[in-house]
Amino acid sequence: MHFCPSCSNMLLVETGAGQSGETCLVCQTCPYMYPISKPFISRTILKRKEVDDVLGGEEAWANVDSIEVVCPKCQHERAYFKQFQLRSADEPMTVFYRCCNKA
Repeated sequence: MHFCPSCSNMLLVETGAGQSGETCLVCQTCPYMYPISKPFISRTILKRKEVDDVLGGEEAWANVDSIEVVCPKCQHERAYFKQFQLRSADEPMTVFYRCCNKA
């Protein structure tokens, strides 16, 4: 994205907008135009931020109960489970499962 140096709005690409029919970056609010004479590419690789484990990480699953539930990935018969109250008090609790085979 490129921005107008006079009004700071985002510039749009328009074909045939220049005086001799060339492609230009055009501002929609002011008369600024920047003719594009050659193709240009700019790439910015963004850093990924660390994601926190919303269920508390490995230590949160250390002392939880297990129940007989078939894992859809490995067909193991038992899974750990935790319950959280995610919504208001009049809604039921949300149950999260984790396969016993992977822990």
